[in-house]
Amino acid sequence: MQKAENNRLLIVGNQEPIHIGAHLLRAAQDRGLPVEFHNISAAFNAPWPIVKFNWWLRGHRPPWLDRFSRQIIDVCQRFRPRWVLTTGISPIEDRALKAIGQLGVQRLNFLTDDPWNPAHKAPWFMRALPHYDCVFSPRRANLADLRGLGCSGVSYLPFAYAPELHFAEPPITVAEQERFAADVVFAGGADSDRVDYLAALIRAGFKVALYGGYWTRFPETKAYSRGQVGPQILRKAIGGAKVALCLVRRANRDGHSMRTFEVPAIGACMLVENTEEHREIFGKELQAVAYFSDIDEMIEKLKWLLRCDGERQRLSRSSHQLITQGNHTYGDRLISMLSLADAELASVRNAVTRCLTRIQ
Repeated sequence: MQKAENNRLLIVGNQEPIHIGAHLLRAAQDRGLPVEFHNISAAFNAPWPIVKFNWWLRGHRPPWLDRFSRQIIDVCQRFRPRWVLTTGISPIEDRALKAIGQLGVQRLNFLTDDPWNPAHKAPWFMRALPHYDCVFSPRRANLADLRGLGCSGVSYLPFAYAPELHFAEPPITVAEQERFAADVVFAGGADSDRVDYLAALIRAGFKVALYGGYWTRFPETKAYSRGQVGPQILRKAIGGAKVALCLVRRANRDGHSMRTFEVPAIGACMLVENTEEHREIFGKELQAVAYFSDIDEMIEKLKWLLRCDGERQRLSRSSHQLITQGNHTYGDRLISMLSLADAELASVRNAVTRCLTRIQ
């Protein structure tokens, strides 16, 4: 990242501790960057009927999109940041992004969800995306789509982990060990395609522990749901299970997920869905994780891992070392985004200078 007098950063995201916006805020503070945070909840705080009307009938539109967008412009005029970094499908209109750019502020987005996923697709956001100077996607599958939409500065940037949250904290007492004991743990939402995998494990007789939303909606998984929990409980759940399952979200076209980095940072033997991105992160089979390509292979690999205590421990150590010593924190990702944004801006300026020189 280039040195400059103005290193002020405005982050627009969700400030709840488990969200990436909060991770990036902590990373900026740890690195001594002057930073302000604007919580996207202000764009959604409205009576429930209004929220539903805007979501279902106005293209997933936040009720206070206009007002929130104006607030971000006001913050930029007051704070004069060098960068505005938004996370996910951030509630800022295209007109506001234009105005922010005219203030000389670099506009960055870390696109945590796939905007072509029908569950998230929002026309207002698709109009806004091309007005970012840099768009960082943690999935290779939509890079060409983003460029086709007119986005400049499109880069692949994986998820990461937050060291202040994702560290080893296994069950200690006998009561904790009994509570969190499981053959396999999975943490994440109950997407329909994920239910097929977990239901197969349940039918096969494994002791399954499910953490996250919506598992109670499906009769196959309802009895195995342990609800949505905070970071400490999740650390103990992952530490108490023999194997942690890692599935991607197909509707999001993911090649990896947030848990790809969080689980090994906490410490677990991982059984990981076989994707190009996962192999890029973890290397060859059994170098740091075990891979599976379908339900049958998942079940066979899990049976084998449960028989091999030493191999589980080796894989847990290997994946933990690979991730925690591999520059995979959100602090590392933040520095990458800001540095790439500066490089993109320098490239544009050089191109303009060359054009003006030819004209002269």
